[in-house]
Amino acid sequence: MAIMMRRALLVLALSGLLQAPMAAAQQFITVASTTSTEQSGLFKHLLPVFEKKTGTQVRVVALGTGQALDMGRRGDADVVFVHDKVAEQKFVADGFGVQRFEVMYNDFVLVGPKADPAKIAGGKNITDAYRKIAAAAAPFASRGDKSGTHAAELRLWKSAGIDPQTGKGSWYRETGSGMGPTLNTASAMNAYSFTDRGTWLSFRNRGDLVIVVEGDEQLFNQYGVMLVNPAKHPHVKKDLGQAFVDWVISAEGQKVIADYKIGADQLFFPNAGR
Repeated sequence: MAIMMRRALLVLALSGLLQAPMAAAQQFITVASTTSTEQSGLFKHLLPVFEKKTGTQVRVVALGTGQALDMGRRGDADVVFVHDKVAEQKFVADGFGVQRFEVMYNDFVLVGPKADPAKIAGGKNITDAYRKIAAAAAPFASRGDKSGTHAAELRLWKSAGIDPQTGKGSWYRETGSGMGPTLNTASAMNAYSFTDRGTWLSFRNRGDLVIVVEGDEQLFNQYGVMLVNPAKHPHVKKDLGQAFVDWVISAEGQKVIADYKIGADQLFFPNAGR
């Protein structure tokens, strides 16, 4: 009887030893993405559904779009999920991405203090609002981090015919950080700031900030997803990464994205294949 017990315990011990490496070796992919997809809460809603369906864990590295694309260029990610269409197209054209797929969109908004020193609240023209902010030398908090949001902000300053760097250190402040910390800075400074709507809706430390400009067609914000090219980086997990891309743009993945809301507000609008 004692011998049988010892054998049973040995079998259990060996079983535990075998299961530990298997658990440790769970398949995963690395996705380089933007702070807006993480800080808006989208990934917390989206990824558990994919992981349950496929058994593949998704490890997200949330950065500005420029840094996320750099990760892909170095081969430090399997998939890139970002929002700067011009930069994404160059990423593919340069051979670092296999193919770009549109996933979803929302929009950017300009937020600012209720006191509205630049007198722009309720306007629909973002470039006109930028001109008034510069003319009033009203405090403006910029991400300054080469993210997709930062790139969009700079394109709008250029469209307005203004170089915001002339106000750097006085009315124009660069945080060099993600959207959430930049909104915190704007709230503390009672400054204007340019943000994606998803992060704004999930942001709770608003202080005196409100949306002052929205609705301009220039504020459209498109997201795209790409598999990092395994021809450039053979260690890229091609099949697992492509499975994630395919799922995100599938009918199921698109529905999960559409279902993500904060209260009655839908944060992202799926448009894969349109």
